[in-house]
Amino acid sequence: MDIDARELHFSELNKRVRDCEAEHIHIENCNGQRYIASGLSGKTLEIDGTPGNALGSYLNGCNVVVRGNVQEATGDTMNGGEIVVYGSAGDATGYAMRGGKIFVRGDAGYRCGIHMKAYKENKPAIVIGGRAGSFLGEYQAGGIIVVLGEAEEGKPVIGNFCGTGMHGGEIYLRCNSLPSRLPAQVRAEHLDCLPDGEAAELVREWCKKFGKDSAKFLCASYYRLTPDSENPYRQMYTEN
Repeated sequence: MDIDARELHFSELNKRVRDCEAEHIHIENCNGQRYIASGLSGKTLEIDGTPGNALGSYLNGCNVVVRGNVQEATGDTMNGGEIVVYGSAGDATGYAMRGGKIFVRGDAGYRCGIHMKAYKENKPAIVIGGRAGSFLGEYQAGGIIVVLGEAEEGKPVIGNFCGTGMHGGEIYLRCNSLPSRLPAQVRAEHLDCLPDGEAAELVREWCKKFGKDSAKFLCASYYRLTPDSENPYRQMYTEN
């Protein structure tokens, strides 16, 4: 099923997507329409253009592929499914995400993965191919974020204040030196290469989707960031 989104109001576009009985939907000429695939399950969407804010919010098992960039809050509170972005993503990608996966070929803006959380078998994941802005993983409570840093030479893989308020989950940064201005409550572990496990499998998936050589990204220097249980944030708010 093909839908031409040219000059369509976002509410009309979303109604057509919801009412469509086809499992595979191709949206052409997307230009800023919000809430596409919000709460959707059981469908595959291919989008040409630039979706607006909250693409895939509350996504519940749908697969979304975007042949372009996405704006803010992609995957907001998504429960399951997959979002693949062939361009870059705006701020707050994966906001309060609690399941599913987001793969971005390019960069991500500020506060990617803010308030991510995991519960039992639901473990959300975000893989960013380029750089991520400041406050990556802010208040992260679960899940995995991987930043591969395929960016311009000399630029840091992340912005400032990565992991601020982090109290769960993991962040993997592909870089040779520890980024500056990490909070004291975040523990950084250097890895000479990415060990087998969930993070490595996510990197393999990202490479397969975007036609990259997985060896380049697996056999590289990483820093693994986790909350420091010996220096908990509660000390900032309670008397000892």
